[in-house]
Amino acid sequence: MHLRQLAGLVVVGALMACDPTVKVVTGISTGGGTTPDVLGFVSQPAGGTVAQTMTPAITVVARDTLGNTDVTFSGSVTVVLADNTAGAFLSGTKTVAAVSGVASFGDLSVDRAGSGFVLVASAPGATSATSSTFTIVASTP
Repeated sequence: MHLRQLAGLVVVGALMACDPTVKVVTGISTGGGTTPDVLGFVSQPAGGTVAQTMTPAITVVARDTLGNTDVTFSGSVTVVLADNTAGAFLSGTKTVAAVSGVASFGDLSVDRAGSGFVLVASAPGATSATSSTFTIVASTP
């Protein structure tokens, strides 16, 4: 098998010289090329209580054009609150360097109660992602 990468295209060719009845097999894949990675939430925000760390940790992954984790992605991923009608503030480490294509946010919390919150994850050179909606409830005395 011969593998060659040219200008973002992966060209694969296989020839079975040992058996003349085997046909030449060739293929071209554009996976990986210059198409940006797509971010996705692996661990969605489950909601929580005002000012308490959301658990489990929110995890964002960079996927290649085939939907696989891009283990070469090491960019900084940032999460922000969107659709924030409650005027809430997101606390914690909001920008994390991805390791092998995965960014984990283990200390995020929201300072006000509300429902319909969503997080948006973004990174340079990647398509952003939006989480599922979640609710933050007031703490009980």
